Amino acid sequence: MAGAVDLSPRDLAIQLLARREYSRAELIQRLGAKGVEPAAIDATLKALAEEGLQSDARFAEVFVRSRIALGHGPLKIRVELGQRGIADSLMTPAFEAEAPDWRKLACLALAKRFDGPGATPRERAKRERFLAGRGFEFDQVRYAMNHAWGGDDE
Repeated sequence: MAGAVDLSPRDLAIQLLARREYSRAELIQRLGAKGVEPAAIDATLKALAEEGLQSDARFAEVFVRSRIALGHGPLKIRVELGQRGIADSLMTPAFEAEAPDWRKLACLALAKRFDGPGATPRERAKRERFLAGRGFEFDQVRYAMNHAWGGDDE
């Protein structure tokens, strides 16, 4: 592992960013774990941002897109973005860039996981908990429960 010691903070950050987008907060944590000094981390990340190689806005857009593809709802995605150090001011544009139909997405997630709405209140509650756990809002859950399996269209 002697080769890793010889790498500059910039090289370490570039290696990480070559694999996927990272938020600034994630890079701070990763570089700190590799023993890079906080001042060097800050200078490196500032330079990378100025060069357009690291962007929290771009990270947020990529992250939102990937979580939508996994069938996650807006509440869960917002929490996960916050955990990765993304400010609310960057979340809104990321959601607007994708502009998904959350109710349709909830229907798709529900229909993919379950064959029908459930015959008993217990089965229906299980489906509702599934969507809530995925981060869908109450109205999206209600809509999906009524429309996921070819129910009334609006």
